[in-house]
Amino acid sequence: MSSSDFRQIAIRTETGKAERLFRAAVSAFCSLTRPSRREIGQLEDLTLPLFDEVSVESRRYVAAALSECEYAPAALVRRLCEEPVDIAAPLLIRSRAVSDIDLIALIGRHGLPHARAIARRRDLNPTIADLIRALERPTLVRVRDPEVHPPAPPTGAVVNAEAAEDSAKSKQSPGTAAENARRRLRSMMRTGDEALAAKVDAFPGSDSYVKLRETALTGNAAFFQTALADALDIDFSTARSLTANQNYAPLLAALRSLDLSEDRAFLITVAVYPSLFPHPQAIRTYLDRYRLLHRDVALDRVRGWKAEALSKMVREATPANSDSRKPSNSDETMAPSLRASSRK
Repeated sequence: MSSSDFRQIAIRTETGKAERLFRAAVSAFCSLTRPSRREIGQLEDLTLPLFDEVSVESRRYVAAALSECEYAPAALVRRLCEEPVDIAAPLLIRSRAVSDIDLIALIGRHGLPHARAIARRRDLNPTIADLIRALERPTLVRVRDPEVHPPAPPTGAVVNAEAAEDSAKSKQSPGTAAENARRRLRSMMRTGDEALAAKVDAFPGSDSYVKLRETALTGNAAFFQTALADALDIDFSTARSLTANQNYAPLLAALRSLDLSEDRAFLITVAVYPSLFPHPQAIRTYLDRYRLLHRDVALDRVRGWKAEALSKMVREATPANSDSRKPSNSDETMAPSLRASSRK
């Protein structure tokens, strides 16, 4: 179908014009052997404005068509994946335009219905498969009774070292759950190829994000708090107070002030507070709170933390008879402690 055919459809006045244009555009696109970036952009420009006007049947038709398309437009695919699972299922099961990070975010937002469809993907990342199984049957991730031993391997079989390691870890105490969650997240982040890493580095603030992510995944609170202090330009004690209790609200505001995307912010938060996200509803609540928090409000909170820290340092550095003290000495004692990274 040519562009003139699209124009003929567009100028018709009877009802159903948007439906026919929506379907025809996607059908024509899917017939292209190797569409260019320009053609992909044109399809998104044409279909996304029509999305809210078309019926469920049209969305279901388009989702099925694009699920078989090797070069499907990412923006349209993501929009369709946010639909109920009876529409999004073909894309969740087959589409190559949906990345592992997209799949994790979709599971967090939509829960088990989307997770069950994602579980049917061929070559699904093992980490995502494990997380879906944990959502399906949370009791399966509990520590097994020490007396229960796995069956012996068949005669002549070679015991896989990785399987043996997992078996040993399954007998550990429940206190290892947080570290196991971080280990799975590290595995998730390292399964992407170098192209994904390059894509991450292309965004503004990527250096801060990478440092925050990597230090959070170490499980060492001091490393993460130092990276957070540097990213926000605050002192170390303030950064430490943001993660001092089991309430992620201060950290959420800090990450929002850095203008991180919701999936990046969630990854960092769940690495710091793995026990606060035991089910999809907790993840959805976090994402909703993050979206609703305006960045200007978050920046105001960071400025308030800086002002409070500076005021505290002035009070502590100033003796009772402050008139006899030289201002230059005050400046020299305060300046080095303003940033965590200045402390050697």
